[in-house]
Amino acid sequence: MTLGYRDYLLQDKFPLFWCPGCGNGIIIASLARALARRGTPPNRVVTTTGIGCFGKADDYLATNSIHGTHGRALAFASGVKASNPELTVLSLMGDGDCATIGGNHFLHAARRNIGVTAVVSNNLNYGMTGGQYSATTPAGQFSSTSLYGNPEEGFDLCAVAEAAGASLVARSTVYHVGVLDRILDRALENPGFSLVEVMSSCPVHYGRRNRLPTPVDMMKHWRDHGVPKSRYDAMTEEERREHLPIGVLHETSRADFHSRYAHVQRAAAGGVE
Repeated sequence: MTLGYRDYLLQDKFPLFWCPGCGNGIIIASLARALARRGTPPNRVVTTTGIGCFGKADDYLATNSIHGTHGRALAFASGVKASNPELTVLSLMGDGDCATIGGNHFLHAARRNIGVTAVVSNNLNYGMTGGQYSATTPAGQFSSTSLYGNPEEGFDLCAVAEAAGASLVARSTVYHVGVLDRILDRALENPGFSLVEVMSSCPVHYGRRNRLPTPVDMMKHWRDHGVPKSRYDAMTEEERREHLPIGVLHETSRADFHSRYAHVQRAAAGGVE
């Protein structure tokens, strides 16, 4: 039986929970299309989520799911994948869930290069709890807890994932849906750890505090700021401050956790390595 993207969605749960203009629905749709193209039956997919706006994502996916505590989505995903490597395991997180609360799990999932696809909806703030700044909020930007500008530099999640050992690192925005579709295909085929960062819109909190008060303003912002990596690499340092590279940013064939662990299992069983 040929599966369509609707087979991966719980349509009886619609309409979506999120605020008008939020980018999370765009990400869910792109993910459903990617799963359909891959053809993995929904009962062979496990989705893990934590707390926050994107923590509601598993409510709309017709897959197995684990909804856990704040910052622990990747820990649950790593455990599921380690126990059954044949499953397709997704970890859906916001920037607060992944980098701010769950930063340590993020580093170790990348270090292990475990076969989990981490999809991070990065709206640059804690959208669900009132718009506080997170670990990815850019320096100088405004939030409910940085009324005069964020004094801290934000994490570059893609650079952190690459440095920690992820074998595939990619970024898109909710405007560049074609790019997002393509990089999700690559991420789901990667045997090791994949980070897909999606720059998303939060006009209710982040946007209205940073001169992007409407959904259209935020979409235009991502349209103008996201550029292909080849174009970004050719920019001056000053130009780069106003742009983000999108597409596959890093890819390597480094051995994944499961292939290395198979050596350990054979050695423990008395095999010769």
